[in-house]
Amino acid sequence: MPPQARTFTRRHALRAVAATAAAVTVLAGPAAFAAADSGRPTTPRDAVQRQLDGLVGESGFPGVLASVRGPDGRVRDYTAGVSDIEAHRPVPRDGQVRIGSNTKTFTAVVVLQLVGEGRIDLDATVEHYLPGVVRGHGNDGGKITVRQLLQQTSGLADYDDVLFTKAQDLVDKSHSYYEPRRLVDAALTNAPHFAAGSSWEYSNTNYVLAGLIVEQVTERPVGEEITNRIIRPLGLRDTYWPGVGEQRLRGTHPHGYVGLAPGAPWVDVTDMDPSLGWSAGQLVSTPDELRTFFEALVGGRLLEPAQQEAMMTTVPAPGFEPTGEYAYGLGIASHELPCGGEAWGHGGDIQGFETRNLVTRDGRGAVVAVTGLPTSEQMLAEVNESVDTALCNTGN
Repeated sequence: MPPQARTFTRRHALRAVAATAAAVTVLAGPAAFAAADSGRPTTPRDAVQRQLDGLVGESGFPGVLASVRGPDGRVRDYTAGVSDIEAHRPVPRDGQVRIGSNTKTFTAVVVLQLVGEGRIDLDATVEHYLPGVVRGHGNDGGKITVRQLLQQTSGLADYDDVLFTKAQDLVDKSHSYYEPRRLVDAALTNAPHFAAGSSWEYSNTNYVLAGLIVEQVTERPVGEEITNRIIRPLGLRDTYWPGVGEQRLRGTHPHGYVGLAPGAPWVDVTDMDPSLGWSAGQLVSTPDELRTFFEALVGGRLLEPAQQEAMMTTVPAPGFEPTGEYAYGLGIASHELPCGGEAWGHGGDIQGFETRNLVTRDGRGAVVAVTGLPTSEQMLAEVNESVDTALCNTGN
């Protein structure tokens, strides 16, 4: 994805849109639909609901789901738009969505837990754990550390730049299955973008390699490690790692869509193979459960203090989002809220869904999921703004 994006799908959606439209001045999309009743108490037409209604009525997203914990500890679920643009069914409250690159934070937690157990050294090289894997075209796993993978400072190219080159790929390749090594090998056909540790750039390749290191060290599948170390202990019943070849969402969920150009019809890609994300983007969750995960993480419930400190030691991350200031730790980013104070999260995109999320140390949290990939940076910025609004104006 471009500097403004953090998963291959959004990167190439925006690139292809830019290539096919000389200027994006009017964001046409499906007709706006009335907000659906979330089924949990909300403040009618409060600031959050107004923002989410705008994501449908003005930005043109088919549907929106959100989970917000306010300063009073109360959790409110929100919806807007429709679940299915053909049948006009309401968006399910707290339905399952593909959470894309939020998977990176789960992967980073597993790596850091293994660091705490003395099984991984953050400053050991990729070559140490994966001999011979990162080589060719100037790439050298002996010069890249595990820490640099997690912090996005390795310099390795992103495999999406090779596998996804036009917007139509988001549809045409949605059912393609990718082995993790195929993803890495695709990235290694390109030279590194900079010497390891000398700069910052988002690359999905880093987290596929991190997943391979987990498997090398534990001799178990990375999805199993994520499940046993995070999902089950936190009681996340609707969060799961899809099995090999599993393309349908298991639980109640909205449909997910891709727009191939601004104003183009939405294409339903609800059923898709998420293997192109693997340990960088494969997980499924709900807004409530994703918020619960980040609250547990920032609250210190998943890592020992030394590993928590390492995770939250950040470097500047220019372009992580199109607006706002962000710094990147080990699989998590910090953000200065417009109302003051620091929040932590990640966000993720994959065919059909975009999710943005932030939590604060004082207990506030917000997750917003839209059921279509943005076709412009303006749409992306409006999703980010909705999370800021949720944290800064809850209940107003």
